[in-house]
Amino acid sequence: MKQSLKTGFSFGLTSGVITTLGLMVGLNAGTHSRLAVIGGIVTIAVADALSDALGMHIAEESKNNGNASEIWESTIATFVAKFMIALTFVVPVLMLPLEEAMMVSVGWGLTLLAVLSYFLARAQQIPAWNVIAEHLVIGVSVIAITHVLGDWIHSHLS
Repeated sequence: MKQSLKTGFSFGLTSGVITTLGLMVGLNAGTHSRLAVIGGIVTIAVADALSDALGMHIAEESKNNGNASEIWESTIATFVAKFMIALTFVVPVLMLPLEEAMMVSVGWGLTLLAVLSYFLARAQQIPAWNVIAEHLVIGVSVIAITHVLGDWIHSHLS
């Protein structure tokens, strides 16, 4: 896979998982509303995917070492990966009771993060478990923090 596509895909997948799970968990804890969670996921899939793609575009331009086609490849790969990954989280929310959907979504997201981490470690020829553990600790931390924030908002503002 071309480096520009790998960069965009890796960033988009990671951001899609972490941002979407954080938003879902926080919204669920704060509102317990399927509509709010689905609305948040769709919003993240569009607005944040576009934002991340622009961020990737500008970051790649700031390096002053890529050609225009590689910059656009990273930009588009970031958007597509983030958009598609974020939308996958709608499926369990539509098909399952909300609390069950949250557990399935967390499992799905952490699995995606672990698989990506495994392939990144293999490509760098470093121990996979160290990379997987590091990335999962960050993912779980985001989930825990956004859950606590959602609970706090629910108890103090509702």
